[in-house]
Amino acid sequence: MLKIYGHAGSINVRKVLWLCAELGLDFAREDWGGRFRSTVESEFRALNPFGMIPVIDDEGFVLAESNAILRYLAASRARHDLLPAEARPRARVEAWMDWQASDFNKSWRAVFQARVRNNPAVSAEAAESSAVAFNEAVGNVDAALADGRDFLCGGFSLADIVIGLSLHRWKSVPMARPALMHVDAYYARLCERPSFQRYGRDGGA
Repeated sequence: MLKIYGHAGSINVRKVLWLCAELGLDFAREDWGGRFRSTVESEFRALNPFGMIPVIDDEGFVLAESNAILRYLAASRARHDLLPAEARPRARVEAWMDWQASDFNKSWRAVFQARVRNNPAVSAEAAESSAVAFNEAVGNVDAALADGRDFLCGGFSLADIVIGLSLHRWKSVPMARPALMHVDAYYARLCERPSFQRYGRDGGA
């Protein structure tokens, strides 16, 4: 059985949980990170020397990094609807995944730390600047959806898992948000999926 190491409150762990639900995969999960067992423990560092969650163990194959895990699980289960086998459509999915892991994540980090985690090290100015950047990033998603597509790459894919979780964070952080009709409609479609209801919005056990 697939094992997942990481607590369900983590946005990166929830990516994997959501995908497992989409794939119908059974799994066992252990709480690591956050308020649970420390990822500096030697038992965890043997799985991932960088000390980050999530990590999976798929019948002896150990892998870290959430987006890499998504790619592996979809490809190994031949779910080409979620991650196409053909180079060009796959590249479009992976481009969204790479952007989410880099620029999109960076945009919301300070405002999330300040207004959700109440981190005193983050200034009010840094938080406000981060909120502006976060809104601009979500505006890019809105513009991409303006052509009427239901999902980012046509059909539902891994791109929607990673971007959908970041959009949930955008809607959850206390901050001013512009009205973005395409994002709102897209988010509503994601909320119709039982797997997102269970793991995407508020985590799960």
